[in-house]
Amino acid sequence: METVIEKTDWFKKWLIAGRPWSLPASVIPVIFGASLAATVGWVKLQIGLLLLSLLGIIFLHMAANMLSDVVDWKRGLDREITAASGALARGLLTPGQVLRGSIIFFAIGSTLGLLLVYLCGRLVLYTGLLGISLGVAYPWLKKEALGDLVVFIDFGLLGSFGGWVVQTGQFSWLPVIWAVPQGMLIVAILHANNWRDILIDQEKKISTVANNLGGRGSRRYYGLLLFGSMALLVAFVLVPRLSGFDFPSLPLSVLIVILCWPQARRLWKMAGGGTRGQAAGLADCLDLDETTARYSLAFGLLTVGGLWLDYLIEFLKG
Repeated sequence: METVIEKTDWFKKWLIAGRPWSLPASVIPVIFGASLAATVGWVKLQIGLLLLSLLGIIFLHMAANMLSDVVDWKRGLDREITAASGALARGLLTPGQVLRGSIIFFAIGSTLGLLLVYLCGRLVLYTGLLGISLGVAYPWLKKEALGDLVVFIDFGLLGSFGGWVVQTGQFSWLPVIWAVPQGMLIVAILHANNWRDILIDQEKKISTVANNLGGRGSRRYYGLLLFGSMALLVAFVLVPRLSGFDFPSLPLSVLIVILCWPQARRLWKMAGGGTRGQAAGLADCLDLDETTARYSLAFGLLTVGGLWLDYLIEFLKG
């Protein structure tokens, strides 16, 4: 009888190894930064550069996922199969194969990044070097409860900033500041994973934010990330307008993101928000990380859609 490995074609194996469900966490910030450049910065959107940026970040993100899986596997972590599991837990590839695949993917992503440096300037180089360094260091920083900070900076802030820089070639704080809400949701994805794994992480002496906070503290932290991200985005739209601060505001049309509210409430209920908080991990909610990733995608797409809706309105006004 054929084994699972034999029945799975090589492309699907490597796709699973890269954990594609997580890719919106890196792709959406890049699209957001590029969209800001076009709709707020009023530069012509270079579709080719955007596609090249997305291809590069996809390879780098998948490479980081695979490296993290190998390191966690050697620590005895993530042995249970969940909806979000990669190829190692499913027995599709060996640790050596995944490690070699990670190196190849890092090389491909870096090569695409160097092409962007050639086309767009040195600021892309500095951004890329910082991003790749954080991606490579993540498995070891995660062990010291720094994983949340790394993904917040690497995917959320640097992703948006990189998308902006590729289009404009210029530095600006706007794509960094306005990317914070999306960055918070990316942290929420990781936190949902770590919250679920509190017990095993404690056993293996792995320190994460979830581990340090415990079950009840993790629930509160998840709620802060989930609802705080929406509140902050609304503040970026309304506070400069209502307060008279001399600071740019996001377009009013970005408030379309409020359509995500029912989905956020469902996530909160899934995480036990309406009942007594769990004492430890999310034993009854194994796919909260993947579900949070889908919410993050919807949130990001609505935010980007709001930017382009305002751009269209202003364009029609002449």
